Amino acid sequence: MTALDFERCYRAVSTRDSRFDGQFFTAVRSTGIYCRPSCPAITPKRVNVSFLPTAAAAQQAGYRACRRCLPDAAPGSPLWNTRADLAARAMRLIGDGVIERGGVPALAATLGYSQRQLTRVLTTELGAGPLALARAHRAHTARLLIQTTAMPMSDIAFAAGFASIRQFNDTVREVFAVSPTTMRTEVRRAGSDAHPVPPATGSLILRLPYREPLDRAWLEWFLSAHVAPGLELWADRAYTRNLRTPHGHATTRLSFQRDHVRAELSLRDMRDLAPTVARLRHLLDLDADPIGIDEALGAGAAPSDERLSDPRTEQLLDAGAGSRPDAEAMPEAGRSEPQHIAFTPGIRAPGCLDGPELLLRTMIGQQISVSAAATHTARLVEALGERVDGPIPLLFPTPAMIAERGAEVLTGPARRVRAIVAAAEALASGELALHQGRTAADLRRELLAMDGVGPWTADYVTMRLLADPDVLLSTDLVVRQGASLLGIDLTDTVRWAPWRSYLSMHLWKAALSGRATPSRTAALAAARRSVES
Repeated sequence: MTALDFERCYRAVSTRDSRFDGQFFTAVRSTGIYCRPSCPAITPKRVNVSFLPTAAAAQQAGYRACRRCLPDAAPGSPLWNTRADLAARAMRLIGDGVIERGGVPALAATLGYSQRQLTRVLTTELGAGPLALARAHRAHTARLLIQTTAMPMSDIAFAAGFASIRQFNDTVREVFAVSPTTMRTEVRRAGSDAHPVPPATGSLILRLPYREPLDRAWLEWFLSAHVAPGLELWADRAYTRNLRTPHGHATTRLSFQRDHVRAELSLRDMRDLAPTVARLRHLLDLDADPIGIDEALGAGAAPSDERLSDPRTEQLLDAGAGSRPDAEAMPEAGRSEPQHIAFTPGIRAPGCLDGPELLLRTMIGQQISVSAAATHTARLVEALGERVDGPIPLLFPTPAMIAERGAEVLTGPARRVRAIVAAAEALASGELALHQGRTAADLRRELLAMDGVGPWTADYVTMRLLADPDVLLSTDLVVRQGASLLGIDLTDTVRWAPWRSYLSMHLWKAALSGRATPSRTAALAAARRSVES
C-alpha cells in the first residue's frame, strides 16, 4: 500500500490541519472508527493510530466512519489529479461511476488492463480493490441523498448504485454505524441547512467542499467569459448549464459561497448524481491542494500585491484568453523588467464537464475571439443540440450529430470545418476516446495526429480533461503577455514543475487583470483577435 509518513500524518492530526482532509484517513483502533485529519475529537494516542490512503481501505479494515467529522464528506484527494499512474486513473473513473454502469470488467477494459492485474495494483496502492472502492463511493452518495433529499430509502438505494435495498441498508449500517432512517432523523433534528426537496423533481441542493484558499474571481471570470448562449448562462454571479449524463442529462446552477460551492442540481435520473458531482468538482478543480501549490510556486514567500490579490472581475470580463498555437512571439519592445512575483493565493486550473464537447469547442474557437467562439458555438447548439425542459433549453450536440450535419452549420475556413467534422467522426466511432482514464502522453499524441489540432489545442485539452497539473501553455499569447509583465522566461520553467498548469493560470490572470498599462491594453486587444478559446 502507498507509504504514508507516520510522523507527518500524526502532526497533521495533532494540529487538526484541514489541508490534509481527504488526502489520508486516521484509523483509531481503540474506537474502531476512522476520521479526517481535522476531526475535532481528542487526538488519539500514537499506539492506537494508523493512517490509510482511502476511505475504502479503512472500511475494508473494519473501521466505521466518524459521525462527528464525516470523513467521506471531505474534499477529494488531490493525488488523483497530480498522479498519472494506473491507480489514480482508476480512481477518477470510479468517481465517474464506471463500475456502477459496467462493473469491474468495464473499468479494466477502459484502462487497458486485465481485471486481475487492476485489482492487484489497486489493492497494493490504495488498500482496497475496485469493488471496495466503488462501495465506498456508493456509501458517500447514499449519505448525500439521505441527508439532503426527501427521497424514499428504496429510491436512494438504487440511485446510489446498490443492487438491492438490503445491500444498501447493510452498507450504511456498516460504514456509518446507524441505519439510514436514523441518519435522516438525526439530520432533521439538528436543523440541517441542506433543504430536503420532494423526490418527484429529481432536484437537490448540495454543498461542495473545497480546500481554502479559493480564488473565486478567477473561476467566476473563467466560467462567465466562455458562456455559450442556449447551453450556458451566467447571471447573478451564478453559472447555469445543461450537461449530458450517463442516463440522460442534468441541469446545474453553481455559485460560490464563503466556504463551499452551492450546487443546485436537477437530474433526469438520480443514478447520475455521483458522476455529476464528480464532474462538477473536476470542472472547478475543487480537490486541489492550493496551499501546497502556492508554496511550490513561491506565493507563500512573496509580498502581497493589491493589483493581483484583489482583481477586478469586470476588467477580466473585458479581455479574452488563449491563442492560436502558431502565433508569432510577442515583440520584445516594451517588455517589463523582471520583478518580485506575487501570485494570487488559491488559483484553480479549471477542468471540464465533457471531453468531446471540450475538444470540439476548442477547435471551433481556433483563431477567433472568445466572444466570436461563443457565438459560433451557440449557433451550432441552436441548430443541432437536443432540446430539453428547464431554464436552459439545449444540450451540446452529440459527436454523431456534428459528424452528420456539422458541415451544414459551421462557418469559417473550410479546412477548420473539415477538421472539426473529422474530429466529431473520430469521437462518434470510438476511434478517439476522451475520458479521465487516459494518460497525458497517449492523449496528446493522438490529438496531435489529427488534422487541425496543434500543440496549443492538444495541451489545452489535455490539461483540462485530465486535470494535468504540469501543462505550460507557452504558445498562448495572453500567457506570454503575463510572463512579460512578470518577467518570467517561458523557455526556462523547470523550477515551476510540476505545477505549470497553475503557472499558466496565474499568467493568464496577470495579463487580464488591471495590471496592464494603456500600451499593454492595445497588445491584449490584438491578442483577442487571434485567440483560441
